[in-house]
Amino acid sequence: MLYPTRPDPEPSAHDRVYRGLRGRVMHGEIGPGQPLTIRGIGAEYGVSMTPAREAVRRLSAEGALTLSHSGRVSTPELTNERIEELASLRSLIEVELASRALPRAHIALIDRLHSINTRISEDIARHDAVAYIKRNLEFHRTLYLRAQAPAMLAMAETVWLQLGPTMRVLYGRLDRKEAPRYHRLIIGALKAGDEPGLRLAVRSDVTEGLRMLKG
Repeated sequence: MLYPTRPDPEPSAHDRVYRGLRGRVMHGEIGPGQPLTIRGIGAEYGVSMTPAREAVRRLSAEGALTLSHSGRVSTPELTNERIEELASLRSLIEVELASRALPRAHIALIDRLHSINTRISEDIARHDAVAYIKRNLEFHRTLYLRAQAPAMLAMAETVWLQLGPTMRVLYGRLDRKEAPRYHRLIIGALKAGDEPGLRLAVRSDVTEGLRMLKG
């Protein structure tokens, strides 16, 4: 007689820690170079050290965290060369995603992007850096989903993950008063079916700010 087995709680615990910590890193809730501990992560998410350690190892493999031989965990502090590399990756991947999305850009998508952009302006008015970063990524993800290129989108999200803490620093330097102007150009190019204009607007949007961090 076969008896039903109980599900192993560890994988779900690991996944919960991984997703929670991944979101915090990607959205700039943790600054660059900020130290973390396995024990502290476990306590924060109410899990043992094993799923906390596995989540950290997974995020370390994705470049979101650094894990030293001594067990020290932190978010990476990006060098000028690394910022340039990631900006170039964003340009290559996201311009291609936007170009592929253009033929499938319907009115509902354009209205959705406009609505997100309005909320970005509200986040900026509240000086809410984390909400701004989260909404800014929502703007890009909403557009790129129309490309129907999941592998390419996953690559873009890995770059966003590595840049999350640095984006928090960038927000403070930009001193924005309104949503990025390139978002309006992206929406305008979508309305007009202007592929060269769309590619230029996306390239400028994803690289201009990051290159301000160099120096």
